[in-house]
Amino acid sequence: MSSRTTWSARAGTAVLAVLAGIGAATAPGSAAAASPPETGRQVVSYHGYRIAVPADWRVVDLTANPRACLRFDRPAVFLGEPAEENDCPAHLVGRTAGIVVEPITAGSAGRTTAATARTLRGAAGVPDAKSSGDTIQVAVEDAGVLVTAVHTPETESLVRTALGSAELTGGAERTELPRQRQPDAPRSYAPGPQPGSYLGKGFDACTAPSQAAMDAWRTGSPYRAVGVYISGSFRACAQPNLTAGWVTHQTGNGWRLIPLDVGRQAPCTNFAQRMSADPATAKSQGVSAAAAAITAAKNLGIPTGSTIYSDIESYTSTASCRAAVLSYLSGWTERLHTGSYLSGFYSSASSGIKDAAGAYNNSAYTRVDHIFFGWWNGAADVNTGSYVPSTSWAGHRRIHQYAGEVKETYGGYSITIDRDYLDVGAGAQASSCSETNLAFAEYPTVQSGSTGEQVAAAQCLLTAAGYDPGAADGAYGPSTTAAAGQFQNSRGLAADGVIGPRTWTALLSHGSAPTVRNGSTGESVARLQRALTAALGRSVSVDSVFGPDTDVAVRDYQSSRGLDADGIVGSGTWGALQSGM
Repeated sequence: MSSRTTWSARAGTAVLAVLAGIGAATAPGSAAAASPPETGRQVVSYHGYRIAVPADWRVVDLTANPRACLRFDRPAVFLGEPAEENDCPAHLVGRTAGIVVEPITAGSAGRTTAATARTLRGAAGVPDAKSSGDTIQVAVEDAGVLVTAVHTPETESLVRTALGSAELTGGAERTELPRQRQPDAPRSYAPGPQPGSYLGKGFDACTAPSQAAMDAWRTGSPYRAVGVYISGSFRACAQPNLTAGWVTHQTGNGWRLIPLDVGRQAPCTNFAQRMSADPATAKSQGVSAAAAAITAAKNLGIPTGSTIYSDIESYTSTASCRAAVLSYLSGWTERLHTGSYLSGFYSSASSGIKDAAGAYNNSAYTRVDHIFFGWWNGAADVNTGSYVPSTSWAGHRRIHQYAGEVKETYGGYSITIDRDYLDVGAGAQASSCSETNLAFAEYPTVQSGSTGEQVAAAQCLLTAAGYDPGAADGAYGPSTTAAAGQFQNSRGLAADGVIGPRTWTALLSHGSAPTVRNGSTGESVARLQRALTAALGRSVSVDSVFGPDTDVAVRDYQSSRGLDADGIVGSGTWGALQSGM
């Protein structure tokens, strides 16, 4: 019998019941909701844990409806274990407040963080539990439940009042949360910045799909990129599947991630959580949002050099509203840059994106690095029409959300999605450098004023990576300095425009990441050999054959970078090389 079947038999089905006062007992493993004597509140009980919430909150029994969408755009309490698959709309925005009460299992334990609080013996709550990312999580071990409460800054006190009402009932059965938490284990990172270099179709969904769904879609769908909502106090959907392990698994399978943050919205909207109309305050709010997004990205193993997109929904533009949005994005971008991430901006092409384009050269604002525009015209391209000049955010820095709220099914897994088309990073590579010498016994530091074959090689590699160094003439001028700085920024390196060992390593290894090992041959091996020469500071023969000398070099590199020194160059080793390690 599966663990899910065992739990279902124990949990039973949620029912509405009239409780004889707030101290009434419930049957072990049952879920119930009723109104207590206090006006305006209802009591919900699950698994021996009881809590009072506002009377107008929805109560959703996940045992009876396991595929229910864990959505918080309207207040709700969800009781039971969330299913891996759910029926969420693709594009929900807005958070009010909500609480999920689920059994402590291996699956739910994997969603805990270092901020998760544990109750003392005989207690049903932790009064000073920390809120992290506008989420309070408490393991109530005497009832065997994990309680996750989400809120906005405005609803935090409401949520804390509900959590403060918690009691244990006679049906409580103790289950301890495993003491070895996932965040304490060595961190696994995605193999390279996200979404990285990609030209093609992707999709985004309100909640990250299950591993089984991602595997089925990897085989049967035309998509190879997926948008995931990693942070933001205005996310509408829970993310039960989104963990560091999920990120590592997807990127290891070749998926490109589009990290999204849903925070404060434009001040000229009716959304409950809006940025300030004062530009200085809005900018500081953008800084705070970016700081939280960086923390979330690192917790998920999304490395520096990745682009994180701020989701600001459509608004009716006015001068003051536009100034607030652009100031918020300035703070967002500046803080991401200090953390070695790139900034992206998602919005409607006709509002936020158009406003950002209008200020493209306005020095009063810090420009975002990438745009992700919503324009549901059905065209799988990155043409912005009249909204954005073709010269703005050129060079593979665009994503187009071209259709929305479409249900698609592959391999038996149905998901409601928005369809995207990406041209990011190198996109369709402008040059293969097939006629330029890239193999040298050493790769000396080159910078403004340098000349020679190594400079020409660097210029060709920058062009292939999607950056414009000017003509590949072997003369290191201002255009090459600028292109090198942009490439470095995309990899989380110091953007000084000087090509030293780390930048050489990232440039020379740029491209696909097939697994190669002793006995492998081909251009990928030659690319590896050139990158190892730069990374190790010693000559590695470039003969396109993975033989004993290359095997030694690979193991030396892996050992010196804290990788498993197995001599096999897979996604982890390629990711380290491509990030300039």
